[in-house]
Amino acid sequence: MQVSAATGAGVDRMMRAALDIYASWTRRVPTARLNDWLTDAVAAHPPPAPGGRRIKMRYATQTKARPPTIVIFCQRADDVPESYRRYLTNSLRDAFDWPGAPIRLILRKGRNPYAEA
Repeated sequence: MQVSAATGAGVDRMMRAALDIYASWTRRVPTARLNDWLTDAVAAHPPPAPGGRRIKMRYATQTKARPPTIVIFCQRADDVPESYRRYLTNSLRDAFDWPGAPIRLILRKGRNPYAEA
C-alpha cells in the first residue's frame, strides 16, 4: 500500500486498515469457541510427548483483550516446547482473524483437586 502525506494518496485505505486492526485487537472470543478451537488444533497436531507421556490440553479462555490474552490450562505447562506454542499462536491468529494484533499465549498448569492442600 502506497501512502503519501504530500498528496494524501492511500490515507483512506491506511485508516480503514488501522480501524480494522483495532477492532480485531479489542474483540473478545467466547470460551466455548476457544475450547472448540483447542480441540480442533490438538486433533490436527497433537502436543509432543516428552518423556513418553503426552501433554494434555484441558481448556482455554480469554482473560484479557488489548492485546488478546489466551490462557490454556494443561498438564506440565513447562514442558511444552516453544515450537508448539508458536503453532498454537499461529492457529489462534488464523482461526479468529487476528492478523495484526500481538497474541499473548499463557500455558498454565491446572490445580489438582485431589492433591493435598
